[in-house]
Amino acid sequence: METEMATAEANLDVFQHHRGQLFGAAYRLLGSVADAEDVLQEAWLRFADVPMDEVREPRAYLLRTVTNLALNQIRTQQRRREEYIGPWLPEPVGAVPRTAAAAAPDDAAVLADDVSMAMLIVLEQLTPLERAAYILSDVFGYQAPEIGRTLDRSPAAVRQLISRARAHVSSGRARNQVDPALHRRITEQFLLAASTGVFEPLLGLLAPEVVLTSDGGGQKSAALRPIVGAEKVLRFLLGVTSKPDTPFQLRIAEVNGLAALIAVDSSGAVDTVASFRIEASLVREIFIVRNPDKLRHIHA
Repeated sequence: METEMATAEANLDVFQHHRGQLFGAAYRLLGSVADAEDVLQEAWLRFADVPMDEVREPRAYLLRTVTNLALNQIRTQQRRREEYIGPWLPEPVGAVPRTAAAAAPDDAAVLADDVSMAMLIVLEQLTPLERAAYILSDVFGYQAPEIGRTLDRSPAAVRQLISRARAHVSSGRARNQVDPALHRRITEQFLLAASTGVFEPLLGLLAPEVVLTSDGGGQKSAALRPIVGAEKVLRFLLGVTSKPDTPFQLRIAEVNGLAALIAVDSSGAVDTVASFRIEASLVREIFIVRNPDKLRHIHA
């Protein structure tokens, strides 16, 4: 019994040391804080009584466990989304650990983009295996043979997965990358417009083909289809801010690495998070999350 307790205590120290990276991997794979936490809980239960002398590289062992659990969870997610009401958006989070290859660049724009809402949506467009291979390679710096052992694929197959993923992600990253300071200034313009009800100045900040996607999950009022076009988007924003479901205060907070607009209700709970994809100094996409199940980890 004492030996088992000592093993669990030692393993807990190791698990906690790597927990931030493990969460970052699971969150990037799943786009959901709740599902990522479930995966980490299951990973810990499996790791708790593993003798450490059987684990040569704890970080690699744990990442392999988390990756495969997350891939299983994706199948559950796909079934849930078939019944989801309205558009689905990733669950926003205040901060995600930046690790390995993702932490290497000095360019703040690259770091901010790594976990932005726009980038999570790009990752969602990959197949689960492409997503896993890309994250293990370009975020955590693993090579094809090791990734192949995790995904039960040959190194050649892994290299193909990574190549396809990089081509798609590079295209998305080129569109999404923006100076965080510029991103904040544009977010401040939206805060001013929403606070005063004067939205006309925003017309010059919106791309003509701007798309607004809102996710209420059937629990809060939200557009059931994306809204396309600058004038339609402005009319929608004017409508929802002039007649809110409940009184709220508007603030700016860092969400997924970039400035975002949040609405806080009278109880202090976050009611809405609005994030932006900016390209060439114009807002190309607006992501509005109102589903309360997705806002539990955003604090005012």
